[in-house]
Amino acid sequence: MDAVDAKEQQAEKVAEGAPEKVSERTATPEQSDTPAPAASDVALARMAQRAQRARGSNGRFIRNTVESTPGDADELPDDRFLDREVSWLQFNERVLELANDPAVPLLERVRFLTIFASNLDEFFMVRVAGLKRRIAAGIAVRSASGLEPREVLDAISHAAHELMDQHAYAFHEVIRPALREEGIRILRPDQLTEAERAHVDDYFERRIYPVLTPLAVDPAHPFPYISGLSLNLAVLLENPKTGREHFARVKVPSVLPRMIHLPADDASGDALYDDRFVAIEDVIAENLESLFPGMQVTEHFTFRVTRNEDLEVEEDDAENLLTALERELTRRRFGPPVRLEVADDMDDHVLDLLVRELGVHRSEVYRLPEPLDLRGLGQVADLSRTELRWPAFVAKAHPALSPVERSSAADIIGEMRGGDILLHHPYDSFSTSVQAFLEQAAADPQVLAIKQTLYRTSGDSPIIEALIEAAEAGKQVLAVVEIKARFDEENNITWARKLERAGVHVVYGLVGLKTHAKLCLVVRQEGESIRRYCHVGTGNYNPKTARLYEDLGLLTSDPVVGEDLTRLFNQLSGMAPRARFKRLLVAPRSLRAGLLEQIEQTIKAARDGRRATVQIKVNSMVDEQIIDALYRASQAGVAVDVWVRGICALRPGVPGLSDNIRVRSILGRFLEHSRIFRFAADGQDDVVYIGSADMMHRNLDRRVEALVRVEDKVHVEFLGDLLALGMSDDTASWHLQSDGHWERHHTDADGNPLVDMQAELIARYARRRSKARRR
Repeated sequence: MDAVDAKEQQAEKVAEGAPEKVSERTATPEQSDTPAPAASDVALARMAQRAQRARGSNGRFIRNTVESTPGDADELPDDRFLDREVSWLQFNERVLELANDPAVPLLERVRFLTIFASNLDEFFMVRVAGLKRRIAAGIAVRSASGLEPREVLDAISHAAHELMDQHAYAFHEVIRPALREEGIRILRPDQLTEAERAHVDDYFERRIYPVLTPLAVDPAHPFPYISGLSLNLAVLLENPKTGREHFARVKVPSVLPRMIHLPADDASGDALYDDRFVAIEDVIAENLESLFPGMQVTEHFTFRVTRNEDLEVEEDDAENLLTALERELTRRRFGPPVRLEVADDMDDHVLDLLVRELGVHRSEVYRLPEPLDLRGLGQVADLSRTELRWPAFVAKAHPALSPVERSSAADIIGEMRGGDILLHHPYDSFSTSVQAFLEQAAADPQVLAIKQTLYRTSGDSPIIEALIEAAEAGKQVLAVVEIKARFDEENNITWARKLERAGVHVVYGLVGLKTHAKLCLVVRQEGESIRRYCHVGTGNYNPKTARLYEDLGLLTSDPVVGEDLTRLFNQLSGMAPRARFKRLLVAPRSLRAGLLEQIEQTIKAARDGRRATVQIKVNSMVDEQIIDALYRASQAGVAVDVWVRGICALRPGVPGLSDNIRVRSILGRFLEHSRIFRFAADGQDDVVYIGSADMMHRNLDRRVEALVRVEDKVHVEFLGDLLALGMSDDTASWHLQSDGHWERHHTDADGNPLVDMQAELIARYARRRSKARRR
């Protein structure tokens, strides 16, 4: 198969109650009384013509079985798409809202601060860096929202400055005081007791000092390379003999804990808890004289650089994709800078030096109160304070896979013969379902072959070990490893080599396409024939994230699905470009077309006077063709519900365009990660798919994605109920407005909290488990 290079972006998680919003900015004491327009408002005000529809480089892989009616696109308003970059920043603002929400347990709020920081880092490393690269190359085009590339950068800069200010405010003015009340303090060195100072001094001498490398700048020492995301000290020195000023840089070692957890303080008295931390950069700053003997340290400031860390590998020109990607990984840390964070008290002449030497624009400089890089708060979030966390939750085995009358593990393959099993993680245990399926298949002497896609997995993955065990037992094992999975490249290369050494057939999918589908096929000898057992999921084969991400998976022995997966794996490992599928929709060939066809069927039903519905749950809704089809459905009277976690370029509630469209977003304890597509007329004959694809160009045109149709009526009803719960006005969520603003709805008219969907599902699954036990 041919296609274009895949580009990817990831963003993850949630928020409430920040002092000001990206979409509704108010002035802080340090700001002017007249607020600047919010980034989202700027983007909306400038919306013009939508972008040309995305197409793959080879049209034969993007089959359009449903053609738009001539003139349909022209009849829709030019300003119908929201800007995707601004929408992503609004998503991260929702993460920040949860950090500010007093109803969220305190240490979970700290976690949301770290998630916000990590999300924004990746946004700059990928989205901003990619946009700057396209502008520099002269290939950037006007966005679907109507913004010119530099207007998008301006909107991003405005919103990002605002959000980072909110983030710092949330930590210093909201979270830090709340932590202090709970006996958790982050101290400066001058706040330490004598005993604590002695402990820190000893820690510096034993652990920190040996790994520090001070780098001076003078004619013999050029300005050092500053690696991306590293935390650094800019140090001003004075030679007491000559009076000359010198500049030096000290990198804070990332191999050591960011926060030093101090020993219990005897002076804490009767306090039940007394967790005290000091940041490692503050300890280094206190000991700078030992790094520059004979020099006088006059000033020091922290700073941090974000660089372009996207990878570009020309697969057509690479003799070996694995070695080409390994070479590219070594270049990643040398990408051009896209953001400079500095301590808010940094002197202008030091800042001028950094700006000049790093080659950043002033608009890319972010002055923030220390500490910079709040990802380091993860150590605080990890404290064992159960009263400051969500109640403990342990996933239970699916009732079909947990026979209560036996203590032995369930026979997964045997249960699959009785019918499809729909899994809902993390409420249904991953380890007793998907993981157990692969482990039992690897150990089963009747299993002849296992074929598996791997996009992201954990460092000590039992999935990998099961595949190795199967290969060593003589089974045919195929692993389609996506070594271009962003920021997991090194990890996946390691596992690819380990699998190859064990005799697993490792392939890297199709040239130009990332393999994002979540698929497993087990071929088993049963008497004189063979039977195929399959898993199609919405999430990665990663036991660790399966405890944190909400995902769906279908275990089935349906021969139709087995045939479909056999064809698809043959396509991935060999040459089968014309494969057709019966129960699957597969990108980039048929997925978009299949969904458009289903939307068209609901339009026809509505025009026939039937009550038609489209419900979609995805991480992102950006693809213009899908959005335009939903607009046409709304105009025809179809009720359209879109449940989106992150980016949404669709504008709901616009008179005459999207009156019948609602958009909701739910963020919370678990990362909503499943993708569901439901199409119905008169509440009957539901067509429901689950799978790996979001509604984005990259997913539909430049990835191998798969959706499987859910056919068991009980499962279809369950998924319908799940979608209804997520879209209910009684469920806490964010509602997207027609002007692009998101409004949080988490209390009713009397101020009582609305239903927390994830807490409700935890309770429902506990009741299901108890009911199964009583049978």
